[in-house]
This record gives sequence, structure tokens and C-alpha cells, in this order.
Amino acid sequence: MSKQLSRQEILSELDQILEKDGNWRAGRTFSLVYHLSDAHTQFIKDVYAKFFHHNGLNPGVFPSLKRFEAETLDFCIDLFQGKGFAAGTMTSGGSESLMMAVKTARDYTKQKKPLVTAPEMIAAISVHPAVDKAAQYFGIKLIKVPLDADFKMDISSVRLAINPNTIMIVGSATSYPQGVVDPIAELSQICVEKDIWLHVDACLGGFFLPFARILGQPIPEYDFTLPGVKSISADLHKYGFAAKGASIILYRSKELRTFQFFVCTDWNGGLFASPSMTGTRPGGSIAAAWATIKAIGLDGYLQIGRDMITVTRDFRAILERQGCEVIGSPVGPVLSFRSKEVDTFALADQMEHRQWFMDRQQNPTSVHVMLTPNHMQALSDFEADLKESIAIVKARPELAQSGKAAMYGMVAHIPDSSQIEGFLVQYMNERYETKASNLGGGL
Repeated sequence: MSKQLSRQEILSELDQILEKDGNWRAGRTFSLVYHLSDAHTQFIKDVYAKFFHHNGLNPGVFPSLKRFEAETLDFCIDLFQGKGFAAGTMTSGGSESLMMAVKTARDYTKQKKPLVTAPEMIAAISVHPAVDKAAQYFGIKLIKVPLDADFKMDISSVRLAINPNTIMIVGSATSYPQGVVDPIAELSQICVEKDIWLHVDACLGGFFLPFARILGQPIPEYDFTLPGVKSISADLHKYGFAAKGASIILYRSKELRTFQFFVCTDWNGGLFASPSMTGTRPGGSIAAAWATIKAIGLDGYLQIGRDMITVTRDFRAILERQGCEVIGSPVGPVLSFRSKEVDTFALADQMEHRQWFMDRQQNPTSVHVMLTPNHMQALSDFEADLKESIAIVKARPELAQSGKAAMYGMVAHIPDSSQIEGFLVQYMNERYETKASNLGGGL
């Protein structure tokens, strides 16, 4: 056990540790953090602190949280065209929202279609892995279909994959890898014809697409205006700029939402009811989400939308000038690109050496970014470093055989992805290794 330290000693140590983390404040990370401004961050920290000890497990004790959640959900219901009929809950993030949608669809189908004993669901290969996780957790077979030439879910493949066991289809708005909107209108039509649950994963696009549409951008249909859409998930802590973790899951009716709830009536600790996966629900994140919506409002989100359209346009212009191409037809600030001149993974390594942190993707080989208005300040430095990195890789093509470029290059050429699973499991074990577990003992 470590010796006791003063609070000031601990804070000083934390400052030193933070120096090694990615510099999101300067716009050098492209996911994980959604920073609007220092003033907004301080505001939501202040709100969070006021409700730091509040627990959303029992809103009867904390009526403030009940109000905050209800008003946040009302805002989102209006945003996704569900006024007067939709209902939902808040969750801890996109993964929980997706898992709740899958669990709810499964339990709804158990009651409505009792002859379906081996449920299946369909999603594109671009769907977020939280859907794979939900399928594994809830015992549902997941059928993956390919993408079309524009990296959207292939409709003809969806029709071929449907069978009597199909209970659900998941579409993305937008997808994570390429930032495109799947053909939700066509999926809606199929789901109405076949009486299948359609979930729209708008965890990424949910707080950009509605405002971009108001601003005149050509946004495809994806919300509750489509009759086949049974549920929608969207993350407030991404482009809603709320504190982590805050997401919402909405259903077309209160009746559908009831299949999400968990209740236990025979526990000797009393009656127990929970709306989602978690028991304890941090009150600070609920309050901060409500406060963020109140502080930004429609006008504020529209201005953020304008800023994101601008930063995305300028970023894409940089890529074009430096011989890179955007993959597919992204409709917003989430996109992927590759170099037309040098090895893309080696380029990513060089950019990381210069403290630019971007995710690497395969099938196709690309680099992934998620832009925010905060990145506007960094565009000039980004272009200079991108130009220099391309020149280095062009002069030294052997860099593709070293570093992360070599590892990702190898993975991209393994035809059977199951062969990589053991490697990733081992990686996770090593990542969560502790001194105690390494010694085979406990504290």
C-alpha cells in the first residue's frame, strides 16, 4: 500500500502526469474529447459539482434530476421529430444507448412474436462495435452486410439477409468510419413491410444533422418522420458538448420504452427498478446535460453547426492540397482520409510523432478524424506538419515496415479477422495489468 499523500502533493503529481496526455485543448486530438471553449468547460464543471453527490437511481429523492432528465429528453424528442408520441431515458453513453435499444427490441419481440426463439439482427459492417457487444451480451445473432460504393449500408444485401428470425435492423446516422448516413428511408420502408424494428444510431450525428438541415445542408431523412424508425440514440457528450457521460435513447412510444426497464419485486432489500444498464446514475452528468442545452439553445447549436461546416470545409481543402482524399461522401465533421502519394499508416505515424493523434482504420486503409470548432485554431499547424510528414515518408518508404504502420499494415492483410482476436485479448490483459496481478497476489 502506498503512503498517505497530502491533497496538494496529489494535485501536483496530477499536473505532471497530465503533461504526457494528448493536447486536446490545442486541437491535436480528433476524437474522445469534444471541447467547445474553456468558458463552457468551466460552466459544466461548476454545474456538475453542484450535483456531484446526487444519484439518479432514485429520482424520488432527487426531484431536480427528474426535472433535468425530462426536460433534456423533451428537447431531444423535438429535435428528432417525435413530439407528442416519443419517449426515452438518458444513459451513460452511446454504448449503453445502443445496448438498451437492442435489449428493448429483443424483449418487445419476445412478447409480440413468441415463435421467434433464435432472434437475429442486421447491421452494416460499419456499425459501431457496441452493437456487436449488445448482440453478444443479449444472445442475438448479428448478421453483417456489406457497404455500397459510397460506403453506405447496401440495401439489396439487407433484403437478402432478412428471414423469419430477423427482429431488428440497425442503421447509422452517421457511421463512425466514414461519416456517411445509411439509407434510413429505404430501411424504414423495409421494416414497415416486414414488421421489423429499425434503430437509428445517431450517437455521432444526432447533434449535428438536425442543425445542418436547418442551415440548408442536404441531410438525408433519418428521424421519427420515417414510420419504420422505432428508436434513436444520440450522444449529448459528443456534438451536444455536454459533460461525459450523457446520451439518450428514444422510442416511438411509451409502450416500447417499457421493454427497456428492469424491475425486481422479490428482493428483501425492497422493490427495485432501473431504467437502463446502470444502477447508480451520476447526477452531475444529467444536470450538466440539461444546463448545456439551456446555455447553448437552438441559436447556439446553429452557430456551432455553422462553425463545424466551416472547419470541415477548410480541413478538406488542406487534404486536397496535400494529395489526400476523403473516403465516401461524409455529410458532416466525421470523416476518414488516405494519402494518394505515400503509405497512409506511415503518414499517421509521422503525424503522431508531431503530437497529432488520429485513429487508424482498415478496409479501406485510412485515418479517421472527428472535427469540432476547436480545431480551427490548429489547421495551419496541421497542414504544415502534414506536408512535412508526407515528404519524409516519400523520401523513406521503408517507414511503412516499422512502428504502428507495420502492425496495421499486417492486420489489414489478414483475411480472417478472428485470427486477430487472440492478439487483442492479450493486449487487453496487458493493458489492465497491475503490480498485484503480475505477482499473482492481492493487496
